[in-house]
Amino acid sequence: MYEFEFVKPTTLADAIAALGAEEAQALGGGQTLIPTMKQRLAAPAVLVSLTGIEEMKGVSIGDGIITIGGATPHAVVAEAVAGAYPALAALAGNIGDPAVRNRGTIGGSLANNDPSACYPAAALASGATVVTSNREIAADDYFQGMFTTALEDGEIVTAVRFPVPEVASYRKFEQPASRFALVGVFVAKYPEGVRVAVTGASEEGVFRWTEAEAALSVEFSPDALEGLNVSPEGMIGDLHGTAEYRAHLVKVMTKRAVAACIG
Repeated sequence: MYEFEFVKPTTLADAIAALGAEEAQALGGGQTLIPTMKQRLAAPAVLVSLTGIEEMKGVSIGDGIITIGGATPHAVVAEAVAGAYPALAALAGNIGDPAVRNRGTIGGSLANNDPSACYPAAALASGATVVTSNREIAADDYFQGMFTTALEDGEIVTAVRFPVPEVASYRKFEQPASRFALVGVFVAKYPEGVRVAVTGASEEGVFRWTEAEAALSVEFSPDALEGLNVSPEGMIGDLHGTAEYRAHLVKVMTKRAVAACIG
């Protein structure tokens, strides 16, 4: 590690002001940023912790919408939405290990947009709205590639709004050491159609499998996917699995998610 200034504001306004400093960076739960700093892959001069901002914590449910504060830990989400959105609760409750779930935050996960993170799949499949310190961004516009989002410098994810679907399921093929998704698929069925979001597979990060969405919107059954295949082009290939393997897993996990919704 190296010397840096640590700031822990108690209001959103103070956090925004602190992020105006040169080489300042927001710190959520620190599950990604701190290891990155230890490896000297990141070197912010000022760390602005968001964990002391009470207005960015908590979960509210009403009118078919779940609103989650950006500084809310995964463990809190898992407990709070279990009755209203079981698939989202199951996803949050299976991120990492207990230490990660009690420190990591939904805002930090979405701001980082790791290509193997779980929350991006939930947000994209749910057609969620990412609320920031400046504006509201539809999930379809928010995710812009591996580790890339629509966030501007100094912009903070203050909350995320999830429309509750009729049924949904998330199925993750885990990398056993990290529990990141080797491939994870979130399927959500709404009155207007089905949304399918895939994480862990693509070099471009989380994406919607639109061909599967079209087929499942006509017939919500694993059989509807039989004639579909995902191209390995642009899929991640590494020591954990080839691009072809990940492309195959996308279809497998999507069928499992649909089957779980039905069964």
